[in-house]
Amino acid sequence: MSAPAAAPALPMDPARAALRAALGARLGTDLPVVPVGATDAGAPLGGPGAPDPWAAERAGALVHLTASAVLVGPWGGDGTAPACGRCLALRWQRLRSRSERDALETGGPEGPRPAGSWPVVTDHAHDAVAAVCQAVLDGPGPASPAASAADRALPRVTRIDLATLAVRTYPLLADPLCPDCAPAPADPAPRPVELVERRKPDPGRYRLRPAASYPLPEEALANPVCGALGGGTWLSVTSPTTAPVAGSVFVRGYAGLNDVTWSGQENAFSTSRTLAFLEGLERYAGTHRRGPRSPVTGSWRELRDRAVDPAACGFYEERTYREDPLVEPFDPDRAIPWEWGWSLRDERPVLVPSRLVYYSAGLQADNFVFECSNGCAIGGSLEEAVLGGLLELIERDAFLNAWYGAARLPSVDLATVGGASAAMAERAALQGYDVRVLDGRIDLPVPVGIAVAVRRDGGEGLLSFAAASSLDPRSAVEGALSEVLTYIPHLSRQTRERRAELEAMADDFDRVRHLKDHAQLYGLPRMAEHARAFLEPLGERSFGETYREWEETGRPRTLDLRDDLRVVVGALAGAGHDVVVVDQTTPEQERMGLRTVSTLVPGLLPIDFGWNRQRAPLLPRLRTALRRGGHRAADLTDAEIHRVPHPFP
Repeated sequence: MSAPAAAPALPMDPARAALRAALGARLGTDLPVVPVGATDAGAPLGGPGAPDPWAAERAGALVHLTASAVLVGPWGGDGTAPACGRCLALRWQRLRSRSERDALETGGPEGPRPAGSWPVVTDHAHDAVAAVCQAVLDGPGPASPAASAADRALPRVTRIDLATLAVRTYPLLADPLCPDCAPAPADPAPRPVELVERRKPDPGRYRLRPAASYPLPEEALANPVCGALGGGTWLSVTSPTTAPVAGSVFVRGYAGLNDVTWSGQENAFSTSRTLAFLEGLERYAGTHRRGPRSPVTGSWRELRDRAVDPAACGFYEERTYREDPLVEPFDPDRAIPWEWGWSLRDERPVLVPSRLVYYSAGLQADNFVFECSNGCAIGGSLEEAVLGGLLELIERDAFLNAWYGAARLPSVDLATVGGASAAMAERAALQGYDVRVLDGRIDLPVPVGIAVAVRRDGGEGLLSFAAASSLDPRSAVEGALSEVLTYIPHLSRQTRERRAELEAMADDFDRVRHLKDHAQLYGLPRMAEHARAFLEPLGERSFGETYREWEETGRPRTLDLRDDLRVVVGALAGAGHDVVVVDQTTPEQERMGLRTVSTLVPGLLPIDFGWNRQRAPLLPRLRTALRRGGHRAADLTDAEIHRVPHPFP
């Protein structure tokens, strides 16, 4: 009788066993060692990733072996934000390359396999790891170089490089969905949104405190071992218009891994860096549900008495559902996940399809639309976040109404605005661009600025567009200008690099498939004919004349932020729309004093990217808003819709 076949060796097992034995000999105690990067650390039982043979030990392990380093931790911290070994493995895994993550997370039951006896851990490496472990076990561990108190309060992870023996220590944020240490899912019962008084420092300011005042653990947010938002940040010292800082991370969505970039665009790198982290945190909360609350599952027919009608938020045309394999028509009888939100208009709980709230999450059952970050916002309070989200919805609705309606709007004389507007226009001129800002209000009174930059010589990188909305009209104008200034330095290069692709898109709009395609298409000089309405404004008016009525009778002048929010909600409700808020705040954000929300105003025109996935041209509001706002005598007909991809960046 033949002997039974030996079980296949586990990935990294020789190195893992050798390291564990070496640490036992040097320290006189047995420390479990678990590999990281051999299996999917977050794979559910029966999921597509390889099963985790070290699942029982991972959470409590102190020593973690990767293909190029040993990670020791979590250790230290003040105990207010504990994390476990699986939190570390999850954070580490999300920072891997696209190919590595796909191999780990979708590579099947075997997962990635090591090439030979890998990694090679030398005696010198054993000594180094033992020394770090001894320091951690004997006391507070190596001194943390973290600069901020927010970082110093967190548990830490020390990385020992197997090639160089370089040692670096980083703070770690616990993963809010960790299967080992996260709180159990909470009851999904609805919770009311109660607006409370928020005292502003000045009637004209809508942020209650400076961005730099929030206790952001910047090193925990961006570091190459366990950064919650990415592996680091980069800045562009050659930018002639702003001081940009950005970061990115791959986020798994229903269409695979997406590169989610977050950035700040101010005049100082330090300010831009803070704003970049805030945007990153907003996107972290908006891409996936990261709190303990569970969704509600049911069909639209079962839940319609207490749910938002998905049709009011828009569907694609029938051709899209026939030809696009990633989407299917909405089925009112199919059970899908929903999130509890709160109607500020009706003061009642309402359910919203999860697909419209978390824009990288989704199931095969609810793939009726691709949503983006439209209406998601972060703030220092619920009221601040909701106001920011609604202003973004208004801004984009105005832009789309103007674009698809081919509306000619008046421009604002930038010389009369004051503040930084004239200087920003001069900065654009130094780059060879003329800029103007249109009064983008359609039928809502809240100021919207639409910026248009035109290359003077008519060459590649011809046009750029941006928009902003604020209760302060000067902020709306400056916001639109600031946004467009971030794009123009790169336009000509982008157009040259993609010239053949973009020309093909101009010939066949169905080739416009991605977010970047929309804006970059208008780098082609030939696309100017399609932007004629924006390039030929309906006259020019001074800043004071443009916004006199709003400043005198529309704009609130109190010290309570609720009054500003009530004016915006009232304007939307007066136009026939509900206003719904879904709280997306994650546990990490609560610790930082931040709130994140998704705001929905069913019926407003939603921004979409990809010419085959446009909801706005099908919604009733596109036909009526320009007439309601006095821009037309009659509703827009189907034949009058400007059916050309929008240039919104």
